Amino acid sequence: MVRHSITAVFIFSGLLTAPSSGLAQPAAARQAQPATLNGRHVTDRYTSARERMVREDIAASGVTNARVLESIRLTPRHEFVAAAQRPLAYFDMSLPIGERQTISGPFVVAYMTEQLNPKPTDRVLEIGTGSGYQAAVLSPLVGTVYSIEIHESLGRRARSTLRRLGYTNVITKIGDGFIGWEEKGPFDKIIVTCSPEEIPAPLIDQLVEGGIMIIPVGERYEQTLVRIQKREGELERTDLVPSLFVPMTGQAEDRRAVLPDPAKPHLANPSFEECLPDSETPTAWYYGRQETLIENGNSPAGQRHLLLTNSEPGRPAHIFQGFPVDGRAVRELKITYQVRVVGLGSGRIPTEQPGVAIRFFDERRTRSTRLVSSMRVLNNNQWSVVTDSLLVPVWSREAIIQVGLMGATGQIEVDEIQITPVKRS
Repeated sequence: MVRHSITAVFIFSGLLTAPSSGLAQPAAARQAQPATLNGRHVTDRYTSARERMVREDIAASGVTNARVLESIRLTPRHEFVAAAQRPLAYFDMSLPIGERQTISGPFVVAYMTEQLNPKPTDRVLEIGTGSGYQAAVLSPLVGTVYSIEIHESLGRRARSTLRRLGYTNVITKIGDGFIGWEEKGPFDKIIVTCSPEEIPAPLIDQLVEGGIMIIPVGERYEQTLVRIQKREGELERTDLVPSLFVPMTGQAEDRRAVLPDPAKPHLANPSFEECLPDSETPTAWYYGRQETLIENGNSPAGQRHLLLTNSEPGRPAHIFQGFPVDGRAVRELKITYQVRVVGLGSGRIPTEQPGVAIRFFDERRTRSTRLVSSMRVLNNNQWSVVTDSLLVPVWSREAIIQVGLMGATGQIEVDEIQITPVKRS
């Protein structure tokens, strides 16, 4: 059996052993540890949660840059989300921040920061300030961060939070990130936290010779995070991993040529046959954990299928894909897939068992619900066809499908995952 890793950065195994890197610590970073503040002894109650996040969700998933890991450890993510979201701040998940935007998951922030290769003298342009968290992580790693946010309410809130926490080398403004910030350029590095269909030309022009840009590009639900480096006026592009970011609005959205049809939802690359250039990473599927692409001539559909394995109860082993679905037009989604389950064991709780889950979101991403189709198959080492259906909430406008062990142990092999919409009468 020949096995190919989908994305090494997602399956690195190991614990954090990063030494102190001598980073400059803003006020926020100092408060992340027991300290004296205005004459009072304070202890951040999230310190242990933040350390667990760095160790288990970030370092164990492939980020190795010691300076990046330390910056994540010292950045109080809970300060960049609403009070009601703070209990979730140190789980590896995105969270809504208003205006249909989200704060990216900590692993994504760390991974993008590492790929940017930040240096202490860098002048960095960030497109999409959002909550301000990515800028805060970059702050002790570089010289100056210039950050642009198109939504005025988010931009003002992020500026206030960054100032309150002492990030003095972060300069923000309200504007359309598509056109960059010409008067402050050129920039050594550019990081884009929202997705245009194509790389905006103004951003390329504002990147210095030898400079690096990290940006997710592509269709709305089929994006690739890419690394661009300018050499002698030419662009060297490296496709990193599939991704799913909120769309870049403003001019970028006006120029989008391919628009999704939420009345006709479907999954891209359902049998894992298409891969990124010069890699074994299947397109459209993202955020994989403990996953392997199998190519051994025994796949039930095509040449490849996916293997998910887990030996530690509760540990993630899954893969995701986003798609549009309008609940006003679609009543339910029929789900079919081929699966083989081997050596299935218990998770931490009885509900942790392999399956397919779909989380539906409303138009503003402020309301969601998660429905699960369990893999009701025996450990018989035989391929089975599973068919199920999930009702679509009438308020749904988009969704994310998750395929995985859901905390159970053992292994599952999956192929030809399809969703078929049933129209609402």
